[in-house]
Amino acid sequence: MSDHYSERDLQREITDLETKSATAARLFDIRRIIGGLFVVYGVIVTIAGLVASDADIDKAEGVNINLWTGLGMLVLGLLFLLWLKLRPTAPPPAVPPDGRDE
Repeated sequence: MSDHYSERDLQREITDLETKSATAARLFDIRRIIGGLFVVYGVIVTIAGLVASDADIDKAEGVNINLWTGLGMLVLGLLFLLWLKLRPTAPPPAVPPDGRDE
């Protein structure tokens, strides 16, 4: 077996690595992580607010703080996910076939 790469093989490998890198960057976008966490915790806190007892509400001076905080977290998480959907991560710039930056 030969350890020599042709120019075409090298260019194909670089293109494959760039594609994988762009996919990983979109997958681990911080907006997706923050939005997902806020949605999950928002659901949990909202459920806690829906099943809150009168004693819990009285502790907060008559305000169902878990319900309102959970709904706020849900809205914030959904806004992050909407932002991700409307403004996706830009792909990296394409490298010309000759390998030189212009």
